[in-house]
Amino acid sequence: MLKLEYYVPASHLEATQQAIFAAGAGRIGNYDSCCWVTEGRGQFRALDGANPYLGQVGQVEQEPEYKVELVLDEQVRSAVIAALKQSHPYETPAYQLIPVQT
Repeated sequence: MLKLEYYVPASHLEATQQAIFAAGAGRIGNYDSCCWVTEGRGQFRALDGANPYLGQVGQVEQEPEYKVELVLDEQVRSAVIAALKQSHPYETPAYQLIPVQT
């Protein structure tokens, strides 16, 4: 079992959730679409060569974002990460995968 944490602007929260749930993430026992969502503020600076979805190259940006946390089985890992990257607006989505003991 893995825990996925990722950060996303409000404009793409629902799209990323639907994509990763369809790929098999967020299943716990007899439930699906399980996750925890919190609001926060992301910060970044796009470097030369970047094509930022938000902000401008060379400027520090702070944007309201959501952190989404959910679990997934190792077997769907590749499909879930591919779905996240395809549905996320950022060039390089910020996410982590953490092993979970059950």
